[in-house]
Amino acid sequence: MPRFRKKPVEVEAFQMTEERWGSTDWPDWIHEAWRKDGGDGALWLGGDGETLYCGTLEGVARINWDDWIIRGIEGVYPCKPSIFEATYEEVEEPLEAPPRIRMSAGQTG
Repeated sequence: MPRFRKKPVEVEAFQMTEERWGSTDWPDWIHEAWRKDGGDGALWLGGDGETLYCGTLEGVARINWDDWIIRGIEGVYPCKPSIFEATYEEVEEPLEAPPRIRMSAGQTG
């Protein structure tokens, strides 16, 4: 059976706490998700006016206090604090993008 290793990828993340709920210190991408009309990558309040939800590729996910909201490769998704701490570490300096290869006209990769 083949085995696989997760590729190193950097993400942006924001921990949703009760203290931050009424705050304006949300990153721009959280504000953008809040302004979406629904679907993948959107954030919204449930009918009770207190429960926060997120649209993901797998469907709708509930976000609880202290969950992390991650901006990944394809949208946003929630992550429990224990899983976040086991999976991610803070980045001091962002990874550099690999160098681009320039090709002359008519040359193929």
